Amino acid sequence: MSGYASVPQQEPARKYLRPRFYLNWVGVFFGLAVGVALGLGYAWGVNPVVEFDTEPWQLRDADKAHYVVAIMLDYTYDGDLNRAVGRLLDLRLPGDPIQEAAEIACDLARTGYVESNSGLRAIRSLMTFYQLQGKSGCADTLILMQDPEATAVIDVVVPTPTLIPPATKTPTPAPPAGPTATPFRVIVPTSAPSQDFVLISVSTFCDAELSGVIEVFAQDDEGEGLPGQAVRVRWEAGSDTFYTGLKPERGAGYADFTMQPGVGYTVDLPGQSDPTTEPLAATPCTTDDGERVVTSYRVVFRPG
Repeated sequence: MSGYASVPQQEPARKYLRPRFYLNWVGVFFGLAVGVALGLGYAWGVNPVVEFDTEPWQLRDADKAHYVVAIMLDYTYDGDLNRAVGRLLDLRLPGDPIQEAAEIACDLARTGYVESNSGLRAIRSLMTFYQLQGKSGCADTLILMQDPEATAVIDVVVPTPTLIPPATKTPTPAPPAGPTATPFRVIVPTSAPSQDFVLISVSTFCDAELSGVIEVFAQDDEGEGLPGQAVRVRWEAGSDTFYTGLKPERGAGYADFTMQPGVGYTVDLPGQSDPTTEPLAATPCTTDDGERVVTSYRVVFRPG
């Protein structure tokens, strides 16, 4: 045996036997919450994503319907069938695109879309398009293909005065006891005239990416965009008519026109509003970055 007495081993302190956790879950969740909040704040407030060059087929179904309405109104104006069909094909609608236009007209005819003259005009444009291509839909029975302002014929009877004949040497028979009645017809409208639009505002801005552009917004009383509204821009040498809703990524009631430098333009909704009182001149301007571009305008119309 050794000359050294055995020393009993002491048990390690209990705190050293507990497993060690190097992850603080409270800190993890707190950091995650702060990160999400900062990310959302940056994405929504500081640098929001602005979508440009959206392809028509990427639109939502509701926006596709507005886009089809704008296509049909443009077709009614220029009669270019190939371009209208090409735009429908760009939407990648399921099935026959012309029959899909009939289905969209049917859906719109069942809603409050028909309560305005502009809505009726849009549906009738759809109906004219697909009927000429041999298609049909439920809008054919829900909407009558007539003028936007319905009329009624009223028979009105008014008295016709009998003139006294000149004096002669021979006795003249006495005139009838009372005036004779001659009926004729008067055609009166049975619906109220279309609601006019008024110019709400005209503002200018200077932007290198939108140089020399007239932005037109057609809105309802609540400020919501109205697709399918005809917009007319006129200048000394000519005019151009186009429709809102063909760029849905900018808004349902949006349309724009590119000006030429040194030319003055007036803008109106033909038949529904007065034109801008002062010409919109394409004059030079300087951006905040010191870049020389052409002044742009933002024009807003709403129902009067």
